[in-house]
Amino acid sequence: MHFLELVNRSYTGEVVSKDDWDMEHVVMPMMDIVEEFDLNRENGELLLHDREQARAYFEAGVEFLVRSGVYNQSTGRVIRFTREEILEAARGMPQAVTVGRGADAFTFEPRHPDSARLPGVVAGNPGCPMTEEQFRRTVMSWAKEPVVDMVTCGSIVEVDGFKVVRASPSEVIALRRELKYLNEICAKVGRPGIGRLAAESSVSEIGDLAAMAPGGFQPGDAHLIALNNELIITNDNLIRVANAIDTPVFNASLACVMVGGLAGGAPGAAVCMIASLLADSLVGRADYHLCHPIHIKYIATSTPECMWLSSAVCQAFDACAPAVVICDIYPKSGAGTVELLREVAANALAITVSGGHLEGVGSCDGLKPNCSGLEARLMGEVGKAAAAQGMTRAQAEPIIARLLDEYQHIFEKGNEGLPFEEVYGEDGEPRGFWLGMYEEVKSELIGLGLKL
Repeated sequence: MHFLELVNRSYTGEVVSKDDWDMEHVVMPMMDIVEEFDLNRENGELLLHDREQARAYFEAGVEFLVRSGVYNQSTGRVIRFTREEILEAARGMPQAVTVGRGADAFTFEPRHPDSARLPGVVAGNPGCPMTEEQFRRTVMSWAKEPVVDMVTCGSIVEVDGFKVVRASPSEVIALRRELKYLNEICAKVGRPGIGRLAAESSVSEIGDLAAMAPGGFQPGDAHLIALNNELIITNDNLIRVANAIDTPVFNASLACVMVGGLAGGAPGAAVCMIASLLADSLVGRADYHLCHPIHIKYIATSTPECMWLSSAVCQAFDACAPAVVICDIYPKSGAGTVELLREVAANALAITVSGGHLEGVGSCDGLKPNCSGLEARLMGEVGKAAAAQGMTRAQAEPIIARLLDEYQHIFEKGNEGLPFEEVYGEDGEPRGFWLGMYEEVKSELIGLGLKL
């Protein structure tokens, strides 16, 4: 389907207020869908294990999208799709996405549950607010990790001491700085061609447009095409899509569905996530998917409900319309805490054995720059080790449960940890106490059966 046909629908579709959209197109139809498809999450279940259930979730996602459509908040109108259009886009998703260039290129392919195919590892914390210095030092810390296959980054929120303002000259400058630093850092660590999920300092479409200038996006880079909660697109993001047409830049869909929000608990939120990613295959011309559930109370992706949702979404696409699905890891804890490492390990295991690829780590809920490359190293090591040894969902779930027991106390009280400069030295390496925690958790994981 021509992209402008979809854009045109956002000017001719039915007029709906935002409040009516939320209630009449999300809350009420989702309640019906969950009941009609008899969807539920068994109490305490951390992973989905049933392929027929996975199919049911996918079919429910398609049906939800047919009934509700997508809301263009910029025009106040609904974009409608037929079932045939949705399935055609879903089944036309790329089966190989090669990011980066030359010797540093990496190819993502759809994975299966319990697969021995190693997951790809995208290191970084998209959306985390950072100064320029914090940006440079944190990106350096994970770009140099051998386990990393693609890099991403936080958002520069001030340039030369001036606050970055949305859709203003400062946003353009921040975006140009981001790409300049990424170019310099990747070259410095000997990986000049590594793929980047970039333009994270782009608060509006202005920054994304600026990223196409010389020195910006490189062939094999990607940018985000996000849906807002729930199933909402804006002209801002449609312009980002148009900006990438006929370029070698990939579109990464992004949905951050709220578990416990408009779509209800984990089953409804999983349906909404599937529908959102399917929608982004159409309106966002997505090349691959990014799944980022948010717990309405605890935020973190390492909650039981969010890990189960990611597991269900990965398996739903595998069962019905294989695509590259990358799942975000945004733990509650920050750097310099042992709980962060346990959250990362549990979350990475859940995603890997469910058939997903890995992205993170958005430590401290991605809200503060209390992050480092060390937890990204562990994320990649855990995921690749689990796949290499052929770990199954049945084998992984008890390990995840054991780790959860060790960190779930932090959801109520928080555990923001330490900023980067307190866990890494001036030499760019982890400080002794932080490396010691990492070794401690690796030993725990080995004791639990992971061949690290």
